[in-house]
Amino acid sequence: MFPIHARAITVRRRGRDLIGPLDLSLEGQGVTIVIGPNGAGKTTLLRALHGIERLSKGEITYASPRPEALAAQAFVFQSPVIMRRTVRENMAYPLSLRNMSKSEISSRVDEVAERVGLTFALNRPARVLSGGERQKLALGRALTLRPELLFLDEPCASLDGRATREIEDVLNHEISRGRRIIMSTHNMGQARRLAQDVLFIHKGQIHEAAPADQFFTAASTDAARAFLNGDIVE
Repeated sequence: MFPIHARAITVRRRGRDLIGPLDLSLEGQGVTIVIGPNGAGKTTLLRALHGIERLSKGEITYASPRPEALAAQAFVFQSPVIMRRTVRENMAYPLSLRNMSKSEISSRVDEVAERVGLTFALNRPARVLSGGERQKLALGRALTLRPELLFLDEPCASLDGRATREIEDVLNHEISRGRRIIMSTHNMGQARRLAQDVLFIHKGQIHEAAPADQFFTAASTDAARAFLNGDIVE
């Protein structure tokens, strides 16, 4: 499905451009971290690339046909969507939509639950899980689809240090398996730990796109340097 090309894309709502117009190409392996001030357009960009945000202008193309490319992606939202079912049923739901056999679904759920550390909770109601466990559930549900590309929208925003570390452990395992990840975060420590390359978004535009080591040591724009210094960026 790679490369992905976004050409002159704009998302406009209520007379205001949330992002764009912007151009972007994403290729290869690794982790792209999307950072920027609150309201910069990070979530909108991720949703647009994933195909769930209607574009006002421009187009996004993939190396494979669009339906095939979208089927090879998964998205984890900042606030997990949890159904009133058991953990197992929550994780199995997207697989049931693909008409997989019950035995194959069960096997895949067991496999992924072990990877994300939720085997102990498979038969519990999902709504009794802690915040960190809910995020693991959302991540595990996405991983049952075995996506080539995984979008994560600030998955650790409301988690404590321990839960964040556990989520990062899962992500590092997926990275080692060749999973392509595009993730927004407000946590610069997390960005430094995970990123291979960085997109800095400001006022709906990509102000800077660079390898992580280059960005964090020698950001080229005033806005990016101010953001990294913890200054208010307007």
